Amino acid sequence: MSMDSQEHLPEELANGVDNNGLPVNFIQTIINEDLKAGKNNSRVHTRFPPEPNGYLHIGHAKSICLNFGLASANGGKCNLRFDDTNPSKEEVEYVDSIQADVKWLGFDWEGRMFYASDYFEPLYQFAIQLIEQGKAYVCDLSAEEIRQYRGTLTEPGKDSPYRERSIEENLDLFKRMKAGEFPDGSRVLRAKIDMSSPNLNMRDPVLYRIQNSHHHRTGDKWCIYPMYDYAHPLSDALESITHSVCTLEFSDHRPLYDWAIDNVDYGYEKYGRPQQIEFARLNLSYTVMSKRKLRALVEQNYVRGWDDPRMPTISGLRRRGYTPASIRDFCDRIGVARRNSMVDIALLEHCIREDLNINAMRIMAVLKPLKVVITNYPQDQTEWLETENNPENPAMGTRLLPFSREIYIEQDDFMEDPPKKFFRLRPGGEVRLKSAYIISLHEVIKDETGAITELHCQYDPDSKSGGATAGRKVKGTLHWVSVAHAVPAEVRLYEHLFTRENPDEEEEGKSFVDYLNSGSMQILTSCMVEPSGADLQGESRYQFLRQGYFCPDPDSKPGAPVFNRIVGLRDSWSKIKHQG
Repeated sequence: MSMDSQEHLPEELANGVDNNGLPVNFIQTIINEDLKAGKNNSRVHTRFPPEPNGYLHIGHAKSICLNFGLASANGGKCNLRFDDTNPSKEEVEYVDSIQADVKWLGFDWEGRMFYASDYFEPLYQFAIQLIEQGKAYVCDLSAEEIRQYRGTLTEPGKDSPYRERSIEENLDLFKRMKAGEFPDGSRVLRAKIDMSSPNLNMRDPVLYRIQNSHHHRTGDKWCIYPMYDYAHPLSDALESITHSVCTLEFSDHRPLYDWAIDNVDYGYEKYGRPQQIEFARLNLSYTVMSKRKLRALVEQNYVRGWDDPRMPTISGLRRRGYTPASIRDFCDRIGVARRNSMVDIALLEHCIREDLNINAMRIMAVLKPLKVVITNYPQDQTEWLETENNPENPAMGTRLLPFSREIYIEQDDFMEDPPKKFFRLRPGGEVRLKSAYIISLHEVIKDETGAITELHCQYDPDSKSGGATAGRKVKGTLHWVSVAHAVPAEVRLYEHLFTRENPDEEEEGKSFVDYLNSGSMQILTSCMVEPSGADLQGESRYQFLRQGYFCPDPDSKPGAPVFNRIVGLRDSWSKIKHQG
């Protein structure tokens, strides 16, 4: 299969099936053909190549799963490589966070961690080769002048007045650029390709620029740095990468990728030849995937940091309570497409619900407490009632809950003048307390302003499990927490970060930040949880009965938990799927 064959892949092969009838994405189809043809000695070697200029987001998670997954499925290897060619925007913090994210998602680069900066010397020598072949020249035009000379999509560009410098002069100037003789922006090294090319990326692109910036790995050794479109393909080549998988926006850059590889002597016989293949990036509704925009949200304090639970960053999703398994499942479900589209965030929420429905322990938590006094229950008595930890997973066992005369229920579980089909607590009505007794309301206590302060109820002593009236049917079942044993907690409820499904579609005169959801975070400080919720820490996750799925936030302290709501119980994606 030729390198351009991905452009003309038959639709039936774009996402077909393998010999076992299992789905195969179009990249795997290309790999299958390459393996059959013995290309690159029938090796599969991929790489995940982030730039360390920000935290990874869920779009990167798709790329991580794809690159490591293709390598694993084909008995190959996958490198982790940092494309650290722009020191002005790169930080060690980002390098560390990227490693942590890849590991957390469950992938292992097996010691193959590299940096583009590892190759600064050979990249420089390759540039010398290009100059000696008459295929690169030093240009003194400013960045703005280069843009002007470049032309447009309908008009060819103009040759730089410095394009015909002699090889000797170009070699001398480039070596002096490296030696630090010239200020930033005064000169660049450009490829000499074709200023009339219909592809603007081929109109003598810049290969090196002068940038007197301290590099987090090489220090002040270099004052010239290679451009991404030059460093990336040659880094792939030097690492023996066979399939360089990237997103669709790089499809117009593929001719330059190939030009760089084809015009330097990097050791083809030893390393083989990488092939760039593009797939559709992830676009997720009600969020943004631009690292520039995410950085703006952080730096302009619209969010609390890169790991804010409202952010689509991997660290934000982790703090929110998403599991690695749910994110991998999401990436598998959305598949590998060749056309950009918008993925409904409800699918991501569906994936975490499916995971936690089986694996999350249930606990009682009252977010907006209303006190209930059970007047016929002994004042000083405490019972320990057995309840299941997860009805969907009996292997998780049971626990004991304290029950006493005074309990909390949710404010929303009582209405003094309810509508029809209100099956919670009401005057003269009765409900079952989960894993406890049936209670009936007899009196509503109010303060001098008319606000309800507590409810007085009575219980049926024989209605708990094993009692004579345990099987008596009532229409409503409520969660509750014993007042004497309740643990105060802070609970943070999250909604979509943006009010607009596609915040990148900016109306005239507006920016994406104009679509931020002012109600994306609600903090509740008067919540009460059962005793088992007192010291929940780490990456544990729970279902608060009837409320949703929650996890402890790192802000938690012993005896003073803080919980993030991961997702509510209502599954809109499941409804959409069944309706479809």
